[in-house]
Amino acid sequence: MTPPPHRFNFAAHVLALAAARPDAHAYRDDGGALSYGDLATRVRACAGALLALGLRPEERVLLLAHDTCEWPVAFLGALYAGVVPVAVNTLLTVDDYAYMLEHSRARAAIVSSTLVPTLDAAKARAAHALAATLTCGESGDGNGTASLAARIARAKPPAKPADTRADDIAFWLYSSGSTGRPKGAVHTHGNLWWTQATYGEDVLGLTSDDTVFSAAKLFFAYGLGNALTFPLSAGATTLLMAERPTPQAVWKRVVDAQPTVFFGVPTLFAAMLAAPDRPPREATRLRVCVSAGEALPKALGERFRDAYGVDILDGIGSTEMLHIFLSNRPGDVRYGSTGKPVAGYDIELRREDGRPALDGEIGDLWVRGQSAALCYWADRERSRATFAGAWTKSGDKYVRDGDGYYTYAGRGDDMLKVSGQYVSPFEVEAALAAHAAVLEAAVIGVADAEGLTRAKACIVVRPGVEASDALADELRMFVKDRLAPFKYPRVIEFMTELPKTATGKIQRFRLREREARGTR
Repeated sequence: MTPPPHRFNFAAHVLALAAARPDAHAYRDDGGALSYGDLATRVRACAGALLALGLRPEERVLLLAHDTCEWPVAFLGALYAGVVPVAVNTLLTVDDYAYMLEHSRARAAIVSSTLVPTLDAAKARAAHALAATLTCGESGDGNGTASLAARIARAKPPAKPADTRADDIAFWLYSSGSTGRPKGAVHTHGNLWWTQATYGEDVLGLTSDDTVFSAAKLFFAYGLGNALTFPLSAGATTLLMAERPTPQAVWKRVVDAQPTVFFGVPTLFAAMLAAPDRPPREATRLRVCVSAGEALPKALGERFRDAYGVDILDGIGSTEMLHIFLSNRPGDVRYGSTGKPVAGYDIELRREDGRPALDGEIGDLWVRGQSAALCYWADRERSRATFAGAWTKSGDKYVRDGDGYYTYAGRGDDMLKVSGQYVSPFEVEAALAAHAAVLEAAVIGVADAEGLTRAKACIVVRPGVEASDALADELRMFVKDRLAPFKYPRVIEFMTELPKTATGKIQRFRLREREARGTR
């Protein structure tokens, strides 16, 4: 694949492409539409507004905003000015934002008006002070904030974009695991180019005729590619939704706006299928769907395909690699697997002793590709644990079959050892998901009376299904008929919901903590 030029600014690259179709819609949100021509004008003016605040190239600006047309304007405006946007999750705590302010040393913040009180509380706890705060969605409130739109309206655009290189720092994304402080993954201008060339073009084949809709928000690596990098590079239209992606909200937009490409996560696809008022197939215009964040159960993918006549491309990516690097692809979908490496990426499975895993053996997944983050900012220990030369450790365990397809075996810290043999929680969860009564399942290890590890399944049943001891017995036998006997869940607990991250990933560690406390 052709690399970007040495002197490269991703925002300038996008605006050059936008010049070819100025009247076409780049974005639509609940408040209206933004054409490619208007996007280019506002991005340049936003760059001027940030520079007028006294921000200098490579200084950071915190971007804490909901998915509206102002988000891409702010993000690209910062890149155009050579300023580094630090895009953060809108669902975090005051303590998280206080830490991010201090860790990033952001000089300014761009924040949705509804989140100003949260940011103010974080500023009060942080030792680091912001020089300026710009609000999205309404005028400044007089408490040290100003309207981003008003600043853009009177800003003088810079004569030219910042003279950045492909390897210059462009933006940060915070990645948080189950423990420890969030990690600031540092990405370059060139990284955006590479994800667009590999997944956006080679796998999705987006064109200017597409309308894309991502349930994953722009502040996630997955959502950033889905709703900014890929569609803007292809001249497509992107549908943005500020509210939480409930099945009802998602289906409404799928029907009303008629997107052709939809990006979701497994738990959302399951909830969409279970929605009592879900639309008929003929009411949609989808040509392809994508799932990431967590492995897609085989039964779920097949049910969605049968219901809507469109495949879900299951893939895996990470904040560190910026987007999907292992995926199914149109015309080559094997449900139950995560597919094959995306062109431009190399995959290795390594055993605990560091040697390559053979076909059929579980191994730690390592990936090599041009979109890898430079490091975790100011975190040498965790950077060294994740980035080893050109390789990045994903933290996931996989199995490769003889045909070259990779199947998810779980996170490294989720694996169970039952009767002396490793058990993949996802394998058991996938078997449970094939049962008609099961909406969601999460499997963890628990100790029995003798201190031995046994598999426990936490299950949410479908609407209208009654949870009972008889159903639990039925589910145990259902799994025993499909997997090796030692893998079936000895313990089954029915729950009304499973703990999840903002991206819809099931938090098994929360279930383990709950188990350790002895709560039900």
